[in-house]
Amino acid sequence: MSCNYADGLSPYDNKGKLGLAEKFDSKEEVIEKVKKLTQWIQEAKHVVVHTGAGISTTAGIPDFRGPNGVWTLEARGEKPDINISFNDAIPTKTHMSLVKLLSEGKIHYVVSQNIDGLHLRSGLPRSSLAELHGNMFVEQCGKCSRQFVRCSATSSVGQKCLQKPCPTSKLNCRPCRGRMHDVILDWEHDLPERDLGMADFHSCVADLSICLGTTLQIIPSGNLPLHTKKYGQGGKLVICNLQPTKHDKKADLLIHAYVDEIMTLLMDNLGLAIPEYSRDKDPTYHRGLLEWTIPSFEVQRMRRMYEVTCCKMKRTKLKSDLEDYKNVKKVKLEKVEREEMKPHNMENIKTECIKDEPSESSSLCETPKLEQKESCNDKIRKVESSDDDTSNSLKNGRECSKSLDGRETMCEDQEESDISVHENNKEKSGDCNELLNNLHSSDPNRLKNNHESEDNDSIVSQNSNCSNDNDQMEKVSGGLTSLSNSNVLAT
Repeated sequence: MSCNYADGLSPYDNKGKLGLAEKFDSKEEVIEKVKKLTQWIQEAKHVVVHTGAGISTTAGIPDFRGPNGVWTLEARGEKPDINISFNDAIPTKTHMSLVKLLSEGKIHYVVSQNIDGLHLRSGLPRSSLAELHGNMFVEQCGKCSRQFVRCSATSSVGQKCLQKPCPTSKLNCRPCRGRMHDVILDWEHDLPERDLGMADFHSCVADLSICLGTTLQIIPSGNLPLHTKKYGQGGKLVICNLQPTKHDKKADLLIHAYVDEIMTLLMDNLGLAIPEYSRDKDPTYHRGLLEWTIPSFEVQRMRRMYEVTCCKMKRTKLKSDLEDYKNVKKVKLEKVEREEMKPHNMENIKTECIKDEPSESSSLCETPKLEQKESCNDKIRKVESSDDDTSNSLKNGRECSKSLDGRETMCEDQEESDISVHENNKEKSGDCNELLNNLHSSDPNRLKNNHESEDNDSIVSQNSNCSNDNDQMEKVSGGLTSLSNSNVLAT
């Protein structure tokens, strides 16, 4: 019985909330709530039922956290009055109703925390059942991990060795040589991988989860029903229990009544009869070797179903979020481009310049700096292109230089020096012309006979001096141009 199972576990202090007060709905409330549950089952596509110790109390097996539960009485130093072995207990109306609902396609999977083996003995197929905490009527090989049904309940708990060889053989017909162990979990053990995987996949795919006789305090099994609301599209959660649970606030429907009463009303609403328990269909009375292992292809099938339904929803959500982000970013870029393409108000620019700059430089803010630069360049090009009127070009250059950052004095001194150089060049060119005229007017014979070489040398030297003077004048004009450009760049 449950007491023997509890005594075989290792000591553990934190066993949850014990002995909470039970609550009962009125008969009318129960009828109305079961009608709503019936409608939801008929509309649902994938229904998963989560069962706890509360569905086995009518079979003579006490629960653990109820007012007369094993853990509750243990805390008081007492023992339950019920004394029935697991071998003598038989499936209840709830167990048999689940078998019928599964065969009719009203429900699709059962996840159980019970170790009493009543789901197995009721005829529920292994492909539709996940036993998260083990089964008293199942043993497993420690080497090949294959499970087999026992004809009687095991006497040990905690995955201990039963000193029994594995009855199977390998593909080469050699014996496995493994040892059999019980599958009852202790507090520190991990849940069976395949059972937990199947329970998780079905819970995520389900659009309706029904909890029967469990306070949902043990994790992770207690959190599996919430996957329906997390992954299912509009999934619903129904909790049928006398005591309050930790997930009551998240439930869509709460029914406080005995589980057998709820299932009887449900079967009547669906027009289905509850089958009777038969020993002929009980696997524990089967004389041959009966395997109870979850096939690996079943796990793969459920994994693919999970990926198609739940993972597709995740990808769709992520894709929609990415599209929303791109749309927002696009709108922001368009707004920035419109602001950049918007024409500037010159009056506002003038006002801002007057406010920001001191009063002495306010004349420079009448037009943008770009226009000032272009006007100065135009004037400089005029200075370079005008060869006839040097004074006018210098005047234009002076006007351009005056429009820059307070460099008027420098430009005036430079211009005076340029004018003096230009006058000197004029004088030198005049002297050269007079000398050439005198030479041409003199006697040709004298030029040939007397000091011919000296005169020619002097003429060549004077001509070179004139050309050097002309080069110097061009350099001066180029210096003036570079000075103006540097002033423009400084501006």
